[in-house]
Amino acid sequence: MASDLFESPDYYGVDDLLSEEHKLVRAATRDWVKKEVSPIIEDFAQKAAFPTQLIKGLAEIGAFGPYIPEEYGGAGLDQISYGLMMQEIERGDSGVRSTCSVQSSLVMFPIYAYGSEEQKQKFLPKLASGEFLGSFGLTEPNFGSNPSGMITNFKDMGDHYLLNGAKMWISNAPYADVAVVWAKNEEGRIHGLIVERGMEGFTTPETHNKWSLRASATGELVFDNVKVPKENILPGRSGLGAPLSCLDSARYGIAWGALGAAMDCYDTALRYAKERIQFDRPIAGFQLQQKKLAEMITEITKAQLMVWRLGTLKNEGKATSAQISMAKRNSVEIALKIAREARQMLGGMGITGDYSIMRHMMNLESVVTYEGTHDIHLLITGMDVTGIPAFK
Repeated sequence: MASDLFESPDYYGVDDLLSEEHKLVRAATRDWVKKEVSPIIEDFAQKAAFPTQLIKGLAEIGAFGPYIPEEYGGAGLDQISYGLMMQEIERGDSGVRSTCSVQSSLVMFPIYAYGSEEQKQKFLPKLASGEFLGSFGLTEPNFGSNPSGMITNFKDMGDHYLLNGAKMWISNAPYADVAVVWAKNEEGRIHGLIVERGMEGFTTPETHNKWSLRASATGELVFDNVKVPKENILPGRSGLGAPLSCLDSARYGIAWGALGAAMDCYDTALRYAKERIQFDRPIAGFQLQQKKLAEMITEITKAQLMVWRLGTLKNEGKATSAQISMAKRNSVEIALKIAREARQMLGGMGITGDYSIMRHMMNLESVVTYEGTHDIHLLITGMDVTGIPAFK
């Protein structure tokens, strides 16, 4: 494995917009990624194995619930710090960042925002420490972009709820100790329930044969007459808006994370182009290669400014769902384009595990689909600017 020589591009001096704490958080996360992720990730991706040994380290650097208050085990950081952490972790690998996003935004966030005090005290510290791994159950086999059609349901049995149904494409599922599951009650209202490993009838079969996110554990959540204690229902909010608010937080993290993957591909291509000699000079000296690099750094710079501004709005409580959708869509789109251009610049070497680019390309094919597809995010923006929904 070649040394991780990554240097973050900053063409417009965006660092000047960051606080010293932001820079320290980023530096600590980057150092950890270079030491713990980069040396092993290609091997785990090749083997399609989940690097469970990283969970403890992710917890130690505060990557699980970084914006959750310290009283519940979080780091109490702001949203820009969270974004920078996701940027650095996805620079290492999208699958590792997915583990953090699910743990932070899709499991810890709803428990913190909508859970009872007892639920917060019981689950959040263990999730923050990595003792518990969590998953989030919304997508179903027949309901992805249309989650309101879900058929997973629960019935009030007096002293407990009886949960039936199934969720699929669930990150962390095979290893999850707890799952925040969204299901309909007998009146058709969507609620969140905390399902715990060991509950009878709850299984988490793993999804195999993936060409993308190969170092991430993906599976199903299957509920066959699972008895869920009544104290495990999230009391603070119901309706589809509750899980969608969790997706807002996750999509925000992806907007920063995908930018990290783009930066890694650009940095790799730039370094390679300066070293690779053809026709007696570095290929960086040829016009077409310079065009590729110039366009990459332009798109990265625009995205850096977008996610920084979005982070500022989020810190102020002003970021809208539509703004988050736009940033998620933009970051993933530019990351995919940059990965593909960078792969071509490396020629045949670009498809090997000696470099990170092909792995990023494959991973991003999942990132462009999950947490809202590329097209759905486009329609969210379209609806926001026209006032007319085009989903139906």
